Amino acid sequence: MDRIIDDRRTRIIVCCGSGGVGKTTAAAAIGLRAAERGRQVCVLTVDPARRLAQSMGLTSLDNTPRLIEGVDRTAGGSLYAMMLDMKRTFDEIVEAHADPVRAAQILANPFYQSLSSSFAGTQEYMAMEKLGQLRRSNEWDLIVVDTPPSRSALDFLDAPERLGRFLDGRLIRVLTSPAKATRPFTKVLNAGFSMMTGALTKLLGAQVLRDAQTFVTALDTMFGGFRERAEATYRLLQAPGTSFLVVAAPEPDALREASYFVERLDEERMPLAGLVLNRVHRSPGTRLSAARSLAAAETLDTIQNDAVAPAEANGWTVAAAALRLHAAHMSLSERERRVAGAFTSAHPAVPTLEVPALPADVHDLAGLRSIGAAMGPPLEGGGSGTAGVA
Repeated sequence: MDRIIDDRRTRIIVCCGSGGVGKTTAAAAIGLRAAERGRQVCVLTVDPARRLAQSMGLTSLDNTPRLIEGVDRTAGGSLYAMMLDMKRTFDEIVEAHADPVRAAQILANPFYQSLSSSFAGTQEYMAMEKLGQLRRSNEWDLIVVDTPPSRSALDFLDAPERLGRFLDGRLIRVLTSPAKATRPFTKVLNAGFSMMTGALTKLLGAQVLRDAQTFVTALDTMFGGFRERAEATYRLLQAPGTSFLVVAAPEPDALREASYFVERLDEERMPLAGLVLNRVHRSPGTRLSAARSLAAAETLDTIQNDAVAPAEANGWTVAAAALRLHAAHMSLSERERRVAGAFTSAHPAVPTLEVPALPADVHDLAGLRSIGAAMGPPLEGGGSGTAGVA
């Protein structure tokens, strides 16, 4: 991981994966480690969970990047974090591409308010839009993106095509046709348009149709750069300065999802850096297998039953319990190795980085440093940047 974040040509890291695998924590840990190694970092989360804010000591995140306090800035880096606000991002586009009066009219338009809050695909497009904004601002030399916790995490790759289908849709063409029509065809078009709007008025209502026409007219004149910006961001994701990381846990369902992400990224020709296998239970350096541990525990149970002194019996009980815990840990570790081995066999060219399971949930910067340290060699020089795995 350090080779990726230390490479100044790396400008975007996208973390994707299924839910419940620690993807948000991994993204925050990568951002923190990069900042403490001298990068100017912004972590953008599209995940609605609040864990990222909590782990960074913030009460909440919003659509504005917030400086994270407590980061070791000895190397000259800094860390900011934000959570995508879909509607606010849409509003910012309106305010940036229209004069104040026109912007106020659009923002108050009921059709716009519905579209900006709930239209299918809007979140994915706005994620592309916000990523493009952050990249174009050049305020940060590394942006870490934490995507939604499901297969929809890669839906933003389809955002330009979806937007194109929407803008080129039949209803949009009908609603914008009167404004685009040339004079010789105006009468004919208006006659056809009157028939269409009459039907739509009965179906939707006159006010809804007027709101839609007002918004679509503004869309046609003001939002012409939507598709171009989305396509530019898509090309940016394919560029050498971007690295995709698939985050998974050593579990069958999570690794099946990881396989889907790997295959989809390959289809889209996105630069995949590798798989982060999170929460791995490593077997201790011992030759005592699970089977031998259980056999020893059963022997101790027999000795305990034959013991005369209560204190002696309690000692055998504790020892037997410890052996059973060891056997369970060894069995879990072996099962995880088999599951991970199946993924590796199916995708031998994908580098894999294992992050060991910690004894407690990560809820602060110290915990994030532990995760970051597990992804690469400990930082030199001591201080808050030096971390070990608990």
